[in-house]
Amino acid sequence: MKKLIMLVMAALMMGVSPLMAQDKALAKAQKKEMRQKVKQFTKEGWKIFGSTRTLEGALLTHYQKLAASDDIFEIAGVNSSFVSKNVGKQSTLTNACTSFASMMDSEIEGQVMNDMQSNANFNKDEFDKFYAAFKRHAATNIKGELKESFSVIRDKGDGTFEMQTFYLVDAQKAADARQRALTNAAAETKISQQYAKSIEDFIKAN
Repeated sequence: MKKLIMLVMAALMMGVSPLMAQDKALAKAQKKEMRQKVKQFTKEGWKIFGSTRTLEGALLTHYQKLAASDDIFEIAGVNSSFVSKNVGKQSTLTNACTSFASMMDSEIEGQVMNDMQSNANFNKDEFDKFYAAFKRHAATNIKGELKESFSVIRDKGDGTFEMQTFYLVDAQKAADARQRALTNAAAETKISQQYAKSIEDFIKAN
């Protein structure tokens, strides 16, 4: 019986060893990336903001969350000049929302506009109104999907500061936010169903 137990334990250990080795390799890579980024931030004068954590700890957690799922990605919000730190922090969120909305709508503009212009009934003015509404709603909808990870700040030496805030976004939730923006913009501008359907198909495919 004792021999059997030892054999079972050995088999289990052999089964988990590759996973353990993979986890250790990933943890090692994350720590290496964290140390490189800390070195860069420190050299450039950045310090952790709004947290009791160290920069090292915040970065390590950030990279661990990014590595935990292929659906999680990073987006940064920046304010390059401000006096009030609270105002500066809030504006980084606005900047991140605007940046993300711009990434989404630039894809849509290029693809959908190209498809629609081949249609004899294409109305540029109607589409422009819809497009402007979509960008506005996209920035608003994505705001709730940005999960703050950490912020860094540096003193510019002239009475103003610069800040970067890093957010994590779930790709599926971002896609849902984009779909809500489409629905709201279509309803607001009363764009034709033809245009709305083309854009909806593009969003779902991407």
